[in-house]
Amino acid sequence: MGDIRISRLAKLLVHYSLRLKKGETVMIQSKIICAPLVREVYKEALLVGAHPMIFNSLEDDREILLKYGNDEQLSYIAPYAVDLIKNVDAYLTIWGEDNTKSLSNVDPARMKLRSQAMTEYNKIYMDRMGSGALRWCGTQYPTNGSAMDAEMSLSEYEDFVYEAGHMDSDDPAAHWAKIHEEQERLVKILNTKSDFEIIAKDTHLKLSTKGRTWENCDGRVNFPDGEIFTSPVEDSVNGYIRYTYPAIYGGREVQDITLTFKDGKVVDAKAAKGDDYLLQMLDIDEGAKFVGEFAIGTNYDIKKFTKNILFDEKNGGTIHIAVGAGMPECGSKNASSLHWDMICDMKDGGEIYADGELIYKDGKLLI
Repeated sequence: MGDIRISRLAKLLVHYSLRLKKGETVMIQSKIICAPLVREVYKEALLVGAHPMIFNSLEDDREILLKYGNDEQLSYIAPYAVDLIKNVDAYLTIWGEDNTKSLSNVDPARMKLRSQAMTEYNKIYMDRMGSGALRWCGTQYPTNGSAMDAEMSLSEYEDFVYEAGHMDSDDPAAHWAKIHEEQERLVKILNTKSDFEIIAKDTHLKLSTKGRTWENCDGRVNFPDGEIFTSPVEDSVNGYIRYTYPAIYGGREVQDITLTFKDGKVVDAKAAKGDDYLLQMLDIDEGAKFVGEFAIGTNYDIKKFTKNILFDEKNGGTIHIAVGAGMPECGSKNASSLHWDMICDMKDGGEIYADGELIYKDGKLLI
């Protein structure tokens, strides 16, 4: 007998997150290891009359490409992939790997080249997402690789993943509808503010959101969810931030990052581990050195750092300041092939001021 939580998640993804309708096209992308969830989503999408397309990849295909592909092959993006992202109605990414460290020894310069090649594809994707023409959602299928990162057994990690999304409930969509209402209240307040100051250990940043909007993350784009975010004015970020947790991108881990900004741009970057990789990624393109996202984690059911950004950035009591591509739906003009979320713990003395008013303290919003 299968895990009922998988079928509940599939139903929620199809009906609540992606809101699939009869006749719509949906692309489902994952690794083969995620087949149990892919199968349930595929079935549910067919039942609503949609046209689902499955794209399953090998566990190690990206590692093989990065190690053995020449520069031309690393720079090649299949035309059909661009056509799909231009035309598909919905797009579901299901993450899950047996080995989350498979890219640890890949040359960062080759990863940079591959990321640069994805620039056009990512811009189309971000623009269609921002306009609402494309409905995308990303979710996690529990695997041994991710369980090991989180220092849990597979059964413990399954419980962690499904409890974070309230899959143990008979009606998880009702829970997320309540989250939507509460966070909608918060974003309406934040949309009246423009100047923000963030203070924490080894952190003091100022930024402006004038003319930008805050977004309510209620399980429709990421699942599980639980954050509110915006994109700062590109040249407004000044100061420095030390990220509490390791920052993971492209399967590589960088520890103890400190970034210093002047007029929006990173002018100094250092890390205790992975410094070379950090600098390579920040040099992908000009937009990579600017902030694309400022977000507040609101999911207090996520209490543990697991080295999985889907969960870690939602952790109640944290913020994340991402470098790279901004969010068009927020009004961002920053374009980049990079979008790297980095997390700062605010639970011990962290403060956020909006237009001079204290609105957040010790990991909790006060508004």
